[in-house]
Amino acid sequence: QVQLVESGGGLVQAGGSLRLSCAASGNIFSINDMGWYRQVPEKQRELVAAITSRGTPNYADSVKGRFTISRDSAKNTVYLQMNSLKAEDTGVYYCNAKIKMRATPFRTDDYWGQGTQVTVSS
Repeated sequence: QVQLVESGGGLVQAGGSLRLSCAASGNIFSINDMGWYRQVPEKQRELVAAITSRGTPNYADSVKGRFTISRDSAKNTVYLQMNSLKAEDTGVYYCNAKIKMRATPFRTDDYWGQGTQVTVSS
């Protein structure tokens, strides 16, 4: 069993900053890509940023230059530093990780956190 536990969401004024964290725990063999997705009402969940196991990041165009994704592989943790926040960044942010379990090391499954609310007031 794997758990992804997120923290760091909240309410912030436009122009402010927040840092999200997501820690994976369980009987993990390895973690491939980790990422953050955002969902707003009546819209599909969309990728905000992702990072490979080697540390290569990928960002949505809307957050390039403002958000930074990083990971601490020793802690199975991914971070999202969000600067210069805008009202349109508001949403529920979900952590995602592509994980191989010790019991099934040749199979990669998607795991999701419970979501953390980010609200940016204008």
